[in-house]
Amino acid sequence: MERIGVSGAALIDIDGVLTVDWQPLPGAVAAMERLRSAGLPLALVTNTTSRTRARIAAKLAGAGFPIGEDDILTAPSVTAAYLREHYPGARCALLNSGDVSEDLAGVTLVDVAEGARANVDVVVVGGAGDAFGYAALNAAFRHLQRGARLVAMHRNLYWRTSEGLDLDTGAFLPGLERAARVEAEVTGKPAEAFYATALAHLGAVASETLMVGDDIETDVLAAQRFGITGVLVRTGKYLPETHRSATGTPDHVLDSFADLPALLGR
Repeated sequence: MERIGVSGAALIDIDGVLTVDWQPLPGAVAAMERLRSAGLPLALVTNTTSRTRARIAAKLAGAGFPIGEDDILTAPSVTAAYLREHYPGARCALLNSGDVSEDLAGVTLVDVAEGARANVDVVVVGGAGDAFGYAALNAAFRHLQRGARLVAMHRNLYWRTSEGLDLDTGAFLPGLERAARVEAEVTGKPAEAFYATALAHLGAVASETLMVGDDIETDVLAAQRFGITGVLVRTGKYLPETHRSATGTPDHVLDSFADLPALLGR
């Protein structure tokens, strides 16, 4: 077994890299165990907006991953910090599929539809799903027309499920922006602030850190622009045509996360 170098740190996406529909991908648990045994500082960084950090940690631990809540950084938790800093005390209308209120501590939340006639300072858009119906999107649009700011947890176009690719927020957000003539403030990946928060969480520097993801633009190339080494895996939402048409070239391409210990060993 190759020895894994431990100088540096790793940021690792979850959905499509470690799991699909929360089921471990082949070799992912064993690879994570090797990274842990080697003492590599790591954080799981995800735009997942359907589960809290605690629920994600419990799900991964139940699947065999040696992971705890403190190892996880989510778009909602980063968004909460952003809102507390930039919009303290604001009334925030949340449009999201899934309950992540636990990770939005310190933020005053109202449901988009329930707050239709109320004063709303910020429309917060999370992950897409059944909640993204016409009524909710139109309510968000009306808040924006009345002067609310728009904060988006991410711009992901789709994600991988066991049944194929499903649409995500990026398929709806541009329409809201164009109709309301506003531009969203994005807090999750690929925002630089997200990567800065992740590095600070680990006490790591960009030049000695790598990012492992299945989304070439949001995970890999965005991290590379921040000075982080980018590692693309051919699992999850990876598509050859997206790889070929990307705006840049990953530093490394692996068949799966299971190959990461060997890469670090080299």
